Amino acid sequence: MKCEEVIKYLEEWAPIEIAWGKDNVGLQIGTTDRKMKNILLSLDLNINVIDQALKKKCNFIITHHPLLFKPLRKIDTKSDYTSRLVEKLIKNDITLYSAHTNLDYTRDGVSFQLAKKLNLHNINFLVNLSENQVKLVVFVPGNSADAVAESIYRSGGGIIGDYTKCSYRSSGTGTFRGSEKTNPSIGKKENPESVNEIRLEVLVDTWKLRRVIEAMKSVHPYEEVAYDLYPLKNDNVNYGIGAVGELSYAMNKKEFFNHISGCLKIKNFKYSKGKNGKIKKVAVCGGSCSELLDKAIYLGADAFITADIKYHSFQDAKGQILFIDAGHYETEIHTLEEIQKKLTRFLTKESGIKVIKYSGSTNPIIFYNN
Repeated sequence: MKCEEVIKYLEEWAPIEIAWGKDNVGLQIGTTDRKMKNILLSLDLNINVIDQALKKKCNFIITHHPLLFKPLRKIDTKSDYTSRLVEKLIKNDITLYSAHTNLDYTRDGVSFQLAKKLNLHNINFLVNLSENQVKLVVFVPGNSADAVAESIYRSGGGIIGDYTKCSYRSSGTGTFRGSEKTNPSIGKKENPESVNEIRLEVLVDTWKLRRVIEAMKSVHPYEEVAYDLYPLKNDNVNYGIGAVGELSYAMNKKEFFNHISGCLKIKNFKYSKGKNGKIKKVAVCGGSCSELLDKAIYLGADAFITADIKYHSFQDAKGQILFIDAGHYETEIHTLEEIQKKLTRFLTKESGIKVIKYSGSTNPIIFYNN
């Protein structure tokens, strides 16, 4: 099996098209047509990660944070650390791939895994992505509606949350008259015709639109297919930023702090005092999401857990919500478990390919304990 097959599977779950516009996701180093031995997962890339990949016979590394984010102006292996990493990957024929904000923004991605690690229930996005869907409306003879719909579904249309094959159908009459150059599948050319048709409506993510239309046309019986595209401003229920859910029972502050410490296996975190009272509804966002503070307050969350919170952001939260900085690494690392689970399920035992999590820590932050 080649790297590109795993990448295609991953990007069905976390499409690169939903990533932040200035992010650098996808292939970082190497080639996607490399035949895989084993896969190593890590939050970041460093020399130790590459060394472990070599030891475990992994020639495909998947990281969350991109190695190449800012442009490299030169490859200086003597004085530049990133250049040395690039050199070592290339010399050892290792492919490096990054799933960053696309993994942040997908269902069951970074923030959903953080919410699940905290044993939250009824999990939804804190903020849904929007304006990235189109309604495809196609007019098709009744006896061909199912075939056309199935073709659309197979190419990625008609997905709403956990539901697939979603469509709306209504009936009506289509009229047409083909010129002498036509070869209509129904009726005769140069003859006015009327046909009982189905108006088939399906939601499609914008990045899937081209292949959906091609698939739809490939099975549609008409020479000239009549269809409409309606850009939507709807929230996309499949993709968003952050997550919000509920604890099984309301906790006081001390109970909640112990809960965080135990679930995330951390001893240190920063916080700003919230309202007095029990904590039940909790908002989370793996990595840096202080800008979602107002949204968490608006949704009535009793606490908001994220990372990289600035001094003045803590001030903004004081008295309104329990605002907690649990660490960037600490709020994102749990996603590797989900990637490992999905890829292990995708790769058959017969392939012999192992999916291995990096056993060390790539966290650059160390806490001093006196």
